Amino acid sequence: MIIYQAKDWAGALRHFHTSYSIQVLLRRVGFVSAYGLLLTLVDQHVADVHLPFDGTLFSLLGITLSLLLVFRTNTAYDRFWEGRRQWGSLVNYSRNLAVLLDSLLPDDAITNRTYFARSLSNFALALKGHLRSGVDFAELDDTGDDERQSLAQYAHVPSRIAALILRRTQALRQDNLVNDADLITIRLYHQALLDITGACERIKKTPIPFSYSFFIKLFITAYVLLIPFVLVKSYGYFAIPATTLAAYALIGIEMIGDEIEEPFGLDCNDLPLNQIAQTIRRNMHEILGVTPLTSEAPKPEVDYIKVN
Repeated sequence: MIIYQAKDWAGALRHFHTSYSIQVLLRRVGFVSAYGLLLTLVDQHVADVHLPFDGTLFSLLGITLSLLLVFRTNTAYDRFWEGRRQWGSLVNYSRNLAVLLDSLLPDDAITNRTYFARSLSNFALALKGHLRSGVDFAELDDTGDDERQSLAQYAHVPSRIAALILRRTQALRQDNLVNDADLITIRLYHQALLDITGACERIKKTPIPFSYSFFIKLFITAYVLLIPFVLVKSYGYFAIPATTLAAYALIGIEMIGDEIEEPFGLDCNDLPLNQIAQTIRRNMHEILGVTPLTSEAPKPEVDYIKVN
């Protein structure tokens, strides 16, 4: 994810090259500009190429296309924001559960405190990998009893970690370290972790319907390719920048929707899941009074770009 200063326009414009989407957009707009230049040269020096109708029809089509793009972008941003809300909830529920466990466990219960700190950290890291290309087991902390090695046998690693956490809380009840009321409260926070997992999977596995996405892309392509035929009669060579601006706006808005509708990837505008997971990891160890295995978190893959 690109981290930038929203009020620093000049700084943001200087670093446009950090966004892969902008680079792709500029290449596509460049093709459209070359296409518009070719048609303009043909019209001005070879033969008349403009279409036999005025721009009224294209104005109406532009309004229709604008409405479709507004709905498309809003739908994509809803998915992006819902993903961020779910990961924000994961941070909150993880902290709440850690605070509750800290109040229930004796200060000298180092084994249990270490187990829950590492397991809750592992849950966030495993969920991040589960929503991406796969869980990196080297990132996970060792909780003892070869649990980390056994996780590789399971297709849904976050659910397995959640099951192990619940097993450990049941063991606390058997050791009379928690009572039934405490166990009910723990289960509520535990259930919230799995609900968040399901919500994130729903976002990841339910893309925008293909027919809708295809229709908008085809509409934009036809509109951009035909607009030089309409503009060249009235604007002459000025049809080239007009076509370029139209292509930049329409193609850019559609590309924004394509990128943010899948918020859990590694594109430059996706959510910084690794940062959030590492924040949870630090919080869990701090709340439960446990020293992390290393003073610094394991070096993660890059999932954000800072723009000053």
